[in-house]
Amino acid sequence: MSLPKLVITDIDGVWTDGGMYYTAEGDVMKRFSVKDGWGVIFLRQYDIPVAIMTGENTPIVQKRADKLKIKHCYLGVGNKLTKATELCTELGITLKEVAFIGDDINDIHLLREVGFSASPANTPDYIKKEVDYVTTAHGGYGAFREFVEKILSDNGVLQEALQRVM
Repeated sequence: MSLPKLVITDIDGVWTDGGMYYTAEGDVMKRFSVKDGWGVIFLRQYDIPVAIMTGENTPIVQKRADKLKIKHCYLGVGNKLTKATELCTELGITLKEVAFIGDDINDIHLLREVGFSASPANTPDYIKKEVDYVTTAHGGYGAFREFVEKILSDNGVLQEALQRVM
């Protein structure tokens, strides 16, 4: 695939390890890898927007999106294929111009329809069989960044992207 016009990502199991951590007071915490933020920075160099689509509805994800200046952040998404189709219409692109990384059953329909699909290494095998690329990194440990670097490498611009930030 040439450089995508949009990159969509799930969060839990991709940017996080899929765990939910609860404090004694009932607060929920998620662990994010800062490595994945570099993926957003690399894509921004090529004016490729990032969209977060997650079934969870938590302000933690919105805070991470805000920190990385991700404009398209959709929480509590029941049908990711429908939401992605709506976003593509808004942006004037097709699903075949989209790259998406997801890790579980609620991602499968969108994974099947995009131009380039991926999942983290610790994804169930039946999801891995549906995607174009499986990262060596587990979710929450740089899988999104590896996905972005794969896209840039396949298009011959990874070294350029790295040089711009070094």
